[in-house]
Amino acid sequence: MYKKSTKINYYFRILLFYFWFLFFIGISTVFIIFYAITKGYLGNLPSTKDIENPTMEVGSKVYDSNGILLGRFFSENRTLITYKQLPKNLVNALIAKEDIRFNYHSGIDVKSLLRAILSLGKKGGGSTISQQLAKLLFTGPSARNKIQRIHQKLLEWVMAIELEKRYTKEEIITMYYNKFDFLYNAKGIETASHTYFNKKASELHLGECAILVGMLENPSLYNPKNYPYRAKKQRNLVLYQMKKYNFLNIDQYKKELKKPIKVNFKIQKKDFELLTYYSDFLKKEIKESLDEYEIKTGNKLNLYSSGLKIYTSIDAKMQDYAEKSVKKHLSKLQVLFNNFQKKNKNAPFLNISSEKTKRILISAMHRTPLYQDLKQKGFTENEIIEKFKKPQLIKLFTWNGSKKVLISPWDFIRYQKSIIQAGMLSIEPTTGYIKAWVGGIDFNYFQYDHVAQTQRQVGSIFKPILYTAAIKELHYNPCTKISNEKFHLGKWNPRNSNGKYGGYFTLRDGLALSINTISARLISEITPKPVINLAKKMGIKSIIPEHPSIALGSADLTLYEMTGAFNTFTNYGVYVKPSILVKIEDDNGNLIKEHIDIRRQVFSEDVGYIMLNIMQGVIKYGTAKRLQNYNFVGDIAGKTGTTNDNSDGWFIGMIPNLTTGVWVGWEDRSSHFDNIQLGQGANMALPIWAYYMKSLYKDKNLIYHEKLLFHKPKNYQHYWNQCEENNLIKEKYNKEEEKEEINEIEKKEEQNFIKKDIDLNTNLNIEHNKDYEK
Repeated sequence: MYKKSTKINYYFRILLFYFWFLFFIGISTVFIIFYAITKGYLGNLPSTKDIENPTMEVGSKVYDSNGILLGRFFSENRTLITYKQLPKNLVNALIAKEDIRFNYHSGIDVKSLLRAILSLGKKGGGSTISQQLAKLLFTGPSARNKIQRIHQKLLEWVMAIELEKRYTKEEIITMYYNKFDFLYNAKGIETASHTYFNKKASELHLGECAILVGMLENPSLYNPKNYPYRAKKQRNLVLYQMKKYNFLNIDQYKKELKKPIKVNFKIQKKDFELLTYYSDFLKKEIKESLDEYEIKTGNKLNLYSSGLKIYTSIDAKMQDYAEKSVKKHLSKLQVLFNNFQKKNKNAPFLNISSEKTKRILISAMHRTPLYQDLKQKGFTENEIIEKFKKPQLIKLFTWNGSKKVLISPWDFIRYQKSIIQAGMLSIEPTTGYIKAWVGGIDFNYFQYDHVAQTQRQVGSIFKPILYTAAIKELHYNPCTKISNEKFHLGKWNPRNSNGKYGGYFTLRDGLALSINTISARLISEITPKPVINLAKKMGIKSIIPEHPSIALGSADLTLYEMTGAFNTFTNYGVYVKPSILVKIEDDNGNLIKEHIDIRRQVFSEDVGYIMLNIMQGVIKYGTAKRLQNYNFVGDIAGKTGTTNDNSDGWFIGMIPNLTTGVWVGWEDRSSHFDNIQLGQGANMALPIWAYYMKSLYKDKNLIYHEKLLFHKPKNYQHYWNQCEENNLIKEKYNKEEEKEEINEIEKKEEQNFIKKDIDLNTNLNIEHNKDYEK
């Protein structure tokens, strides 16, 4: 018996030895593994800086001049919220479902971990909320390879402990909810609440909280939009866990179970992302500012992830008025164009061959995503064209809203070419701030920006720059007279649109009536170079050919450039570079960059006023006189422009505190009206300006009203004195000419009288002699 007992004790001691041996080996192994992980021997760990400032990409918000949110720039559509903004049920549901001992452990829950190991994961995983956050922030999606996943888990343990050291429990929960991706570009709980229930996270009720917490396990599998039945079962599981751990009483639990799954789904990307025509221009200005900030401070900020606040000069009201004005006029103009095109077999193109038409359509086809996709799949050019000529159900733009039509992509391209396009830009003179930017008729269908990207022939709106050069270089004044006789310079033979020639016109009348021969004579005297230099100083960067034809607007320029140049007149000779960006702040409201305008004196204040005065003649009795039909009262200066074949219509109008430019045309220059009555700038572009200004004047909250007048500079009288001198000289000349004419008449009459007297005397003598002879 003794021997048997001794033997048992021996085996017990052996067993005990091995137990403690394996225990210490295990502890040592875990310690060594943790030590190796912390030292980075088993893979790179995030730096202390990364742990203390984990990546939480938050898009930048963009505001208008009155603080109205215009949209966001983001790579992840996320809005950060604080712990106080989380509903109590949302916090309790998370703890009940994912980590009931969350408030008591330091990153790793040993009990849950052992349960997961012993049940091989069948009774739930052992990951705490802290570990799940570590996974979201640092290790990423679970690896498929088991060994890699074990390595990932070890890293997550270490990172969970590090997070617990640095953050409170509330901060960890908040970060977890802000970081999680709920699909459909809904990053974070706030965006998810808007996406699935169209409300703020703080407004979620119990059942909605349970649905979103249920999604944490697998947002695709338990998505309430796609799988409401699964989502309901998962919601009920979350509610059961909340009841089990006394976050809900039995009555609350039963009441909530009976409720159906209700989703108010609304994708947030289109509602919040700043998708508009001026986005690229604004992003360029922001990038330049952030680059300057980085050079200055060494801190790098990202437009898409740093949560910046971007304040712009855009006025949301003015933007709305501008867009509505474009639609109001072009919808009417489109009807006229469509009626005119009914008899055109090659609509919407005019006066071009079938070969050129095909080239235009093929060029447009090459730019479509469908063509790129088919090309990648290995289709030949002919096969692609065949596919393009097969009808499909395509959504078309119409002025009365979109509609789906059975049409071939080939005919769809032709249809797009028939739609009238427009660009509109409104600038504040003294600051250069852009108040409204309409780059096209509908960004959903036509993304190409007609303000800063489209270069089109400018026509007669270039003439004010030429006239300014004449005043500066040749010291002309508004009353200087120029011959309207036919003119040619080498092979260049400019013609007047009305076909009338002869006589003299003052500079004021020449610009008001947009007489080409006057402009041609001016450019021949000045030469193109000084005119080009002046245009460059007025902000035009595009290439202007050194040819006399620029006097009539042969250069291809952008609306942004031309409106900025005209703003130099409104600003009395000072060019200010047009800009949208006002200032940038970080997410804490600290100033990152404030806009500093770029300005330069191009010509004197009095020259600026003289040009404004001359351009008022355009409105009063010149090519823009139809503006009188809108019954405006205050000072308005401006210029119309019409290009070859009526392909482009321009109008830039100025009131004392606003410069607004409008361009109207088509995607392709071969689409146009066949007569100048419909195709001129005064008909195509001017009404948009008029509708826009009427809206501004009616709005009492804006600073625009009809009684504004251009102020007269001190020296302006000098030019008018010259005009008066010219008038006096002309009057004196006319009087002298008249006097000489009278003298000539008197001489002739005297000569006639003498002749008559001689003749009479002669006749009398003859009669006397006859009598004497008798």
